[in-house]
Amino acid sequence: MSFPPQRLALSMPMPPLRVQAAWVRRLLALLWLGWISLLFVPGLAHAEGPELSTFEVSRGEEGLLLSYAVKFELPRGAEEALNKSVPLYFVAEAEVFRDRWYWRDQSLAQASRVWRIVYQPLTLSYRVTFGGLSQTYPNRTEALASISRNARWKIAEPGAADDGGRHYVEFSFRLDTSLLPRPMQIGISGQADWMLKVEKVQRFN
Repeated sequence: MSFPPQRLALSMPMPPLRVQAAWVRRLLALLWLGWISLLFVPGLAHAEGPELSTFEVSRGEEGLLLSYAVKFELPRGAEEALNKSVPLYFVAEAEVFRDRWYWRDQSLAQASRVWRIVYQPLTLSYRVTFGGLSQTYPNRTEALASISRNARWKIAEPGAADDGGRHYVEFSFRLDTSLLPRPMQIGISGQADWMLKVEKVQRFN
């Protein structure tokens, strides 16, 4: 015995509205939990990128001076390496240019600084080395703070940018993976877990 298509469709009971609403609530709850897990599961969330909280170019009797402060958090790969006593290297670079409309801009001066930080598990402290001098800090926060700022750093000699032209400074601060132990350099180039860099171009009078 067969039924017309219209009668067959009517003979199939629809679930009650309260059952449909319950399934919708469950689906929304699962979607919400999945979104939250993306934020808090280790390895899926990434720290915010570095940013300059202070940047100032000034002139003094000793030359052209740069003051800056970088706000940053270590990316996951670098943090894990530091916890295992692998030394990390941070580099700040500044180059002074003069505008030239008829040719490539002229480089007037260059300056760079390199810091080395390493965790010492025996004393639970961090050692920062700069320019042949070392200083020990009781925690990572203080050690990184000593690296992240500079006051009145001379980046050019007196008179280097006093020719009446238009000048600017190109600045960068980065975690330099090229200075890591050679076996560690393999495979980490370009990885987000090792990317830490901030750049700025600043004109001055």
